[in-house]
Amino acid sequence: MLREIGVPAPHAGLNRAEIFAIQFDPEQVGGAVGDNISIPRLGTQKRLAAELRRDQLLDVAAKLIVEQGFLPLPIERLAREARVSKALIYAYFSTQYDLFNALLARELQVLMTRGLDEASRGRTLKTVAVDCIMIYFDHVVRWGPLLHILFSDLYMAGRYDRATTAARDRVARRVARLARRDLGLPAKEIVAAMNMVLAIPEEAGTLALNGEVETALTREMCRTLTLSALKGLKGAAR
Repeated sequence: MLREIGVPAPHAGLNRAEIFAIQFDPEQVGGAVGDNISIPRLGTQKRLAAELRRDQLLDVAAKLIVEQGFLPLPIERLAREARVSKALIYAYFSTQYDLFNALLARELQVLMTRGLDEASRGRTLKTVAVDCIMIYFDHVVRWGPLLHILFSDLYMAGRYDRATTAARDRVARRVARLARRDLGLPAKEIVAAMNMVLAIPEEAGTLALNGEVETALTREMCRTLTLSALKGLKGAAR
């Protein structure tokens, strides 16, 4: 599941979680979902509160990871883009694993705030799958496929914080139970199917983020492809 992103005036001081709390009011965040935004450089503010400094380091790291598309992230590049010393970065994140787990925790919290946990509690596979996929699509359009990179890159193998991934796993288990009930497929095939379906919002969202396809069109394509995938899985299970 990641292009110049960030926050324009009058919200240049807000971090990503605060932006989502505004509920995507176009007049407050500077445009509709998918509009490009630019992160304020840390060098523009000499003194920042510790929490704000940490959030801005995460913003810059997220932007760079999406641009390069893989892990790890050269600390020298992060320091240069953030206009801080490497020592300051290590003061907040002693290892890159700590940095990436912090990013994961924040991204997942944003998705939960946008309704992913609630959407996963639905009664039918069709409703749950479509609602969860569209929430994820909107997230990718806004911020890029950062979660996909963090979860798929082998650099993080065996290094995930269990507390961080617990929320993701709860959502995945709910969807998997519905899929097994409605489709009757073995657990291994359910996992494979879920990974394939997740590729839809990641690819569609990235196309919209890059401006290659109009956002409204890619959103409808994402919904249609998700429904088609579910229909195909039902046919395969017969």
